[in-house]
Amino acid sequence: MHRILSRLSRVSFAGRRAPQTSAARVSIALSAVFLLALAFELFSLRLLATVEARLGDAYMRRHAAAFTADPSILIVDIDDASMQVMQEYAGLWAWPREIHADLIDALSEFAPRAIIFDIAFAEQDLQRPKSDARLSSSVARNPHVYLSAVRLSAEQDAKGTPVSEFLPSFIPDSSAVAGAKHQASSRAAIQLPLAIDRAAWRLGLINSAEDADGVLRRYQLYSEVAGNRLPSLPGRVAASLAAAVPAGGDFLLRWPRQGHQRLPYGELYRLLTERRPLLGPDEMHALDRLFRDKVIVVGSSAAGSFDHHLTPLGSGHPGVDVLAVALDNLLTGRSVRTAGPVAPFLFGAVLLVALAAAFMRGAHPLGTGLALLAATGAALGTADHFLGRNVLLPLATPLLFAWAWFACSAIAGYLRERRGRQQTVALFRRFLNPDVVRQIVEQGETVESLSGRTREITVLFSDIRGFTTLSENRSPQEVVSLLNRYFERQVDVVFRHGGTLDKFIGDCIMAFWGAPVEDGRHAARAVAAALEMEQVLLEFRQMLLDEGSAVGDFDVGIGVHTGPAVVGFIGARKKLEYTAIGDTVNLASRVEGMTKGVARILVTKETMQAAAAGAASTAGAACGFEARGAFEVKGRAAGVELYEPRRTT
Repeated sequence: MHRILSRLSRVSFAGRRAPQTSAARVSIALSAVFLLALAFELFSLRLLATVEARLGDAYMRRHAAAFTADPSILIVDIDDASMQVMQEYAGLWAWPREIHADLIDALSEFAPRAIIFDIAFAEQDLQRPKSDARLSSSVARNPHVYLSAVRLSAEQDAKGTPVSEFLPSFIPDSSAVAGAKHQASSRAAIQLPLAIDRAAWRLGLINSAEDADGVLRRYQLYSEVAGNRLPSLPGRVAASLAAAVPAGGDFLLRWPRQGHQRLPYGELYRLLTERRPLLGPDEMHALDRLFRDKVIVVGSSAAGSFDHHLTPLGSGHPGVDVLAVALDNLLTGRSVRTAGPVAPFLFGAVLLVALAAAFMRGAHPLGTGLALLAATGAALGTADHFLGRNVLLPLATPLLFAWAWFACSAIAGYLRERRGRQQTVALFRRFLNPDVVRQIVEQGETVESLSGRTREITVLFSDIRGFTTLSENRSPQEVVSLLNRYFERQVDVVFRHGGTLDKFIGDCIMAFWGAPVEDGRHAARAVAAALEMEQVLLEFRQMLLDEGSAVGDFDVGIGVHTGPAVVGFIGARKKLEYTAIGDTVNLASRVEGMTKGVARILVTKETMQAAAAGAASTAGAACGFEARGAFEVKGRAAGVELYEPRRTT
């Protein structure tokens, strides 16, 4: 069916191929609109950012198994089991701050590179001030300990802390602090570790950077506060450890399937405090190998911490694990860089231009769609490969635009094809049986394909005689009505026998068989139609008599001849006629003129022979032929043998 529609979309109205300028203009205009929209989307709007992110999530999940977590990063996890274990030493949460001081002092013995607390020490313990002082002292003694802070809503800045009080804790470079602006008067709402002395602070922000769909994919490197860039905790630690921190405000996290090595806080605390005197040299050596030069992240995965996130790998990802992954990405240089919008735009432009060229060249839509599908697969495969190199190519947007363009063009093409088919149906419906019209459309024929063909056909002329008497006592309107009634019955006969109504010539009917649909029984069908037209004439005369009208010598003459003729659409662009021309048509007309005084129906020898060959399978009644002699015809040296068909059954 698609082949039929594709052919119909190239309908021609003068035996020539239809100009494609209209379709070309549509394709060019559509491409220009899509290119402009693609540019706005990639460089400004970003309405499809979530779609791009979801595709990136799929890549992340596929590569997660191949991404090995950095073994130099350990997580000391306050999990639900640790909550139970620590009740023996510290009671219920929140524990006295000296507990964490004990852990810091014990871990510092093994010289880790950094100890990072993903725990908020925001409130002072007024009941146990010495406990807070102990933690402050421990943090101050160990310069490798880092604490977390949280940037609160900017709407609360007016009641926040003066920037000058915490800025050195985020940016220790004195020259940077001296050059910072608006310190004296600016305030910012920051959740600070007030339980610890300010002099001991080494701070970084741990704000989550969730996307619009609630998925945590990125980590902020810094936050703008009063004209200063406060670093995130992973960024602060990575810079302190001389790692190369990427430029930009945030970076895309790359996630390992198997997380970092984690140690339960409760068991580790018991081992390093209560059991510490009982450890032998081998056990101490093992602990030294475990912690020396490591980055230790202390945080909580317990259900009561309410610090769980939705990530590309799934839900319920603890915040301490997110912090560890961010540190891993920065310290190992494996953070994912998102390619800028230029490459996706150029890729989308190439796709749109290629699609437009294919449609303007009349390429098969199915082939074009398969080519676009192949390009889509190649693009997705390329993006998947580049993620393995820590580069995310945002190709979902250009691919979606390309498929949208293809869909729009396919719909427009279908509508053009449908319009062409309707034009073909409208053209043929005037002179063909509707079933024949349907057959032509299903075969994919067009005006072009049906024009200028030489066919073996059978031509019939039927002319009214004695109509003057019948119309003498009638008004012109009544005469026209009478003719229309008669012609309607005779045209039905032509259609019923699969004939093509060529034209009305005054009160004469011209019809032919064998075109536009090829029919090996065209002669037999034409003769059967002629016989039925005779019967319809007699019935029409009787109807007029029953109505009280005088019929006089109202009669008909029918001539039929079979032979080659040129068949096709002939005329001007604004008015076309599907007709047959040639000697066969002229002879059939002359045979009709010879019926006067001889018989109502006369056929040539060629028609008689062709009808006899196809009579066995003809839908009409079987007939015989009676010779009526040879007649001279103008333009022919030999006489034309004519026969009168007669019903035999």
